Amino acid sequence: MRSKNSCAAEQACLQWHAPGLVAGVDEAGRGPLAGPVVAAAVILDDLHPIAGLADSKKLTAARREALFDEIRAKALCFCIAEASVEEIDRLNILQATMLAMQRAVLGLRLKPVRALVDGNRLPVLEMQGEAIVKGDALVPAISAASILAKVHRDRWCDGLHARFPHYGFATHKGYGTAAHLLALREFGACPEHRTSFSPVTKVLQTAALSVGVGA
Repeated sequence: MRSKNSCAAEQACLQWHAPGLVAGVDEAGRGPLAGPVVAAAVILDDLHPIAGLADSKKLTAARREALFDEIRAKALCFCIAEASVEEIDRLNILQATMLAMQRAVLGLRLKPVRALVDGNRLPVLEMQGEAIVKGDALVPAISAASILAKVHRDRWCDGLHARFPHYGFATHKGYGTAAHLLALREFGACPEHRTSFSPVTKVLQTAALSVGVGA
């Protein structure tokens, strides 16, 4: 006969999840100096597997584009959502990211019983959630979400480049590269720059001081 202690230890190691649909969730755009943070939620269809799913950062742009179309065609459902620059500056980037993830999950046409989220934090959800560090390389549904979010945001940056070509958004996608910082110093911030981010704040403060000295 097993002791109470051994039973308790054995039960503590068991993992049980309610049957049903599982969504993968990931984001793109936490680090850049401009633009929204984008999140995607995906429920894959086991009857229509997608080969080659991986962390979006490990894929070429051409491969991401191809998988973007395949995921949209084969997934049971998906949703891509954003948190705006205004929300990032007002809430901070972490809370804005959680908001975008929450919107992506809530926007799914089918309601999952569980959401698997890349990283070590969970947004507020109506269903069970699990944060998985490096989940975009481990869980196909999270990989799919990372691809949708990355391609969507890259396309947004291409559109921003058409409006403000002198910043080079099509190349650096908003990240704080040397070329981007140089453009910031030369042209100042555009309406899509995140004014709460230190490199942008410093440029704006320098510009304000220059105006003050000139006056």
